[in-house]
Amino acid sequence: MNLEIIYEDEYLIAINKPHGLLVHRSSIATNTDLYALQLLRNQVGYHVFPVHRLDRKTAGVLVFSKTAEFVAPMQQTLHEESTAKRYHAIVRGFFPEEIIVDYALTNDKGKTQEAITLFKCIQRTELPIALGKHQTSRYSLIEAYPKTGRMHQIRKHLNHLRHPIIGDRPHGCNKQNKLFLEKWQLNTMLLDAKELTFIHPASRETIHIKADYSEEFVRISTALFFTSNLEIN
Repeated sequence: MNLEIIYEDEYLIAINKPHGLLVHRSSIATNTDLYALQLLRNQVGYHVFPVHRLDRKTAGVLVFSKTAEFVAPMQQTLHEESTAKRYHAIVRGFFPEEIIVDYALTNDKGKTQEAITLFKCIQRTELPIALGKHQTSRYSLIEAYPKTGRMHQIRKHLNHLRHPIIGDRPHGCNKQNKLFLEKWQLNTMLLDAKELTFIHPASRETIHIKADYSEEFVRISTALFFTSNLEIN
């Protein structure tokens, strides 16, 4: 399995991570022997070191350092205000034009932390598909800009808004997930990490790393008539 390399310099290398691929070995996921870290090391022929993580179910921009020493400076950069992360998602319902969610989240260790995400709606669609008490089904293509980096932050904030991501488990809607599985054979989550912008710790240049949409994101966007609003990368 070859990974798509979307950025590389003397210090960093970034890939477009596929849906379903773990960043590295984890004690909570023992049902796979494929990991982005090991795959990339084997592909390029040298050690790489993750500087951040993406959920297993999330596709898109994932950055590694080429040296252990550069991990800390890069991680510090990712927490600076000048750094911007942009995600696209397909969610249930008609989403607001723009909304900022300031809603604290509790992590797996029981610690409650501040969490802020800016959301914007790109397009809405309504399909003649009856579900429950509704005669039609409504969906939105949105973008998310997390201002903090909490575990499952975007997923939890969208669930809090009652606009869960299609395909998300356990933070999504079971009825919608079942519909998409049966009608479109979707068994992943429609969340893509589209772009990461930061000031390079070594060169001080502004770096923009962009990832193409995952195949499943494009396929379902086509089914929902969102394709005219998908970016041309």
